[in-house]
Amino acid sequence: MMNQDRGCVLLTGFEPFGGEAINPSDEVSRALDGAIIAGTRIVARVLPCVFRDASTVLVDLVETLRPRAVICLGQAGGRNGITVERVAINIDDARLPDNRGGRPIDEPIVTDGPVGYWSTLPIKAIVEDLRKAGVVASVSQTAGTFVCNHVFYSLMHHVSTRPSVNLASAGFVHLPWLPEQVRTRPGEPSLPLFDQVAAVRRLIETALTSEERHIEGGAEQ
Repeated sequence: MMNQDRGCVLLTGFEPFGGEAINPSDEVSRALDGAIIAGTRIVARVLPCVFRDASTVLVDLVETLRPRAVICLGQAGGRNGITVERVAINIDDARLPDNRGGRPIDEPIVTDGPVGYWSTLPIKAIVEDLRKAGVVASVSQTAGTFVCNHVFYSLMHHVSTRPSVNLASAGFVHLPWLPEQVRTRPGEPSLPLFDQVAAVRRLIETALTSEERHIEGGAEQ
């Protein structure tokens, strides 16, 4: 039986950046705030698209909420579907400024930190289940070197170095543009908000139920 009282899922998105008026990760996270998925409440928050501020806010949320799992969402314009990130790398290398004008180049996120951290989400199971539902989805081998990767790495570093943070799983998922964002970008892929919300709802359920099967099967680590 699934334990109904194991904390919330923290779901984060980002504010718009790069001159955009909207960000799909913001819209999707807000739409799912307060939802109950697989018996677990979703607590959604929007992060600033600012390198150090975003990670500080996220770590504070993890410490305050003590969630069961953390799933961070971000925008990856130009990708044609939902992409589940495999690894976060220890580098900030911005091709454009963040929302406060910061533009770190070739800077480590954590001095003397490891080169990278693996996602602890069941990335292959998530992609498989999304594809079964007719969603274009894939595992991504790079979260880039902008604020998305900064947040992803900071999250995994915090989890790795703070044993008291007992997260069952954590990771990062990129979302494509919304249709209204590609009106001036002919030929670029997009996915309507309704479909993005449904896909993220499904991937959260997959993450939680995969975790339960893992524990109940006696393979908990």
